[in-house]
Amino acid sequence: MAKRLEADICVIGGGSGGLSVAAGASQMGAKTVLVEKGKMGGDCLNYGCVPSKALLAAGHAAQAVRHAPAYGITAGQPAVDATAVYARVQGTIATIAPIDSVERFEGLGVTVLRSHARFTGPDEIEAGDVRVHARRFVVATGSSPFVPPIPGLAEVPYFTNETIFEAGTLPAHLVIVGGGPIGIEMAQAHRQLGAAVSVLQKGEILPKDDPELADVVRRRLIAEGVDLREGVTVTAVEKTPRGVRVDFTGGDGAAGHVEGSHILVAAGRRATVGGLNLEAAGIAYTVRGVTVDSRLRTTNKRVFAAGDVTGGYQFTHMAGYHAGIVIRNALFRLPAKVDTRAVPWVTYTSPELAQVGLTEAAARREMAAGDLRILRWTYAENDRAQAEGVTEGMIKVVADKRGRVLGAGIAGAHAGETIQTWILAITQKLKVGAVAAMIAPYPTLGEVNKRAAGSFYTPTLFGSRTRKLVRFLARFG
Repeated sequence: MAKRLEADICVIGGGSGGLSVAAGASQMGAKTVLVEKGKMGGDCLNYGCVPSKALLAAGHAAQAVRHAPAYGITAGQPAVDATAVYARVQGTIATIAPIDSVERFEGLGVTVLRSHARFTGPDEIEAGDVRVHARRFVVATGSSPFVPPIPGLAEVPYFTNETIFEAGTLPAHLVIVGGGPIGIEMAQAHRQLGAAVSVLQKGEILPKDDPELADVVRRRLIAEGVDLREGVTVTAVEKTPRGVRVDFTGGDGAAGHVEGSHILVAAGRRATVGGLNLEAAGIAYTVRGVTVDSRLRTTNKRVFAAGDVTGGYQFTHMAGYHAGIVIRNALFRLPAKVDTRAVPWVTYTSPELAQVGLTEAAARREMAAGDLRILRWTYAENDRAQAEGVTEGMIKVVADKRGRVLGAGIAGAHAGETIQTWILAITQKLKVGAVAAMIAPYPTLGEVNKRAAGSFYTPTLFGSRTRKLVRFLARFG
C-alpha cells in the first residue's frame, strides 16, 4: 500500500519558482509538500545563473590582467589554471546550495519528497511510493536545453549548459551553436580564459534585444577574438581526430565549416512537461509549455504553473515573481494577475546588456512615429566611465511624447544594476521627469539615467521660445 499524504499545497519542482512557493506557503501556515527528483535549486543554481556568472567572473578577471597596462599597472599575460577555475565555479554552487537544501526546507516545515511526480487524477499525484492529495498543486518543473535535430550531433559528445560547468579542462576551441544570452556569455567567458571560440547563429546574436545595443556587445566580442558567424544554418556535425567539425550554410546558400575541439549546444530551452501525466489531471499543454491564464491557473483550476514551464519569460527572477502571484491566488484567493510590462533581462557579458519594457522596434510597431521619443546618452559622456576606462556603450530610453516610459535598454558596464531605475519607473508608471529630477551622486555610472531622462526636455528647454522668454524677463532687471 502506498503511503498517503494530505496537503494544502503540493509543489512539483525544486527550482527557483517552486522553492519560493514552498517556502512562502509553509511559513504562512499551509501544509506543504515539495517534490523534486533532481538537484535542489534547479537549473539556476546548478547549471545556469550561478555557475555561468562564476565562470564569467573568472574570464573578466583574466581580461582585467590583460588590460592592466592601460591603467599604468605592469602585468603580463594571465596564467589560467582551468582546474582552479572550475573548482571555484563548483565551490560557488556549494556555498549557495544550503539555502536551497532539503534540510532547510524541512526546517521550514515542508515535507520534501525526492522522487519523480506524476498526476493520477485532478487532485492527486504519485511520487515514488507516496500518493499526495492536495487542495492546490503548483507545477514548477522548469525547462531543459533544446537540442536541435542536427544530422550527426547524436554521435558526437557535446556540451549543454547542464554539463559545460563540469568540464574540468578548458576547451582548446569551443564551437557554440546558438547566439542567444547563454551562447554569448559562454563565448566571452571561454575566450577571455584563453580558448578559441566560434559562434554559429541562425540570425543575429541576441535577437530579443535592441539591435543598436546588441551591436555594442558584438563589437566587443569581435575585438576580443571571438569568431562570430551570424545568419548561418548548421547542417551537420561530425567527429574528427581533433574533436568536431560543424558544417553550415550562409544566408546566400554558400557552404562553410568550422572545426573545434568541443561543441556547446545553446539553441534555446524547452519546458519540462514529460512524464507528469498532465492528461490525467486535465491540464492542457503545448510544445511551448503548460497553458495558463493571467492568474497562472492551468485548465485544471486546482493546479497552477510557475516559471519556465509556462513557456513565457525564462528567467529566474520571473519564476520568483510567478511564485508571489501563485501564493496570492492559491492561498488567499486574491485575483492577482501577471503583469509583464516591466520584465527585465540581462546578458552578463562585458559590457553587460540590460533591457526592460519595449524596445524601439516594438514601440514603433505599436505607436505612430510622431508619438515616440527615443532618448540616448553614451557612456563616453559619463565622467565615472571615463575615470574607470569603461566608455563603451550607451543607454536608450523609449518614451511617448508625454514622457511616459515604455522601455529602456543599456549596453555598458554594470547595466544590470543601472537598469533598475527604469524597472521601477515602468512598474510605478513614472514619467521621465521623475528620473530627470532626482539628484544622482557624482560621479556614478547611474548618472546616464538622469542625463538620458533630461534630454527629453532639451528641445523645449533650449528652444527659441525659452530664449525669447529669458530676454523678455531680462528687461525687468
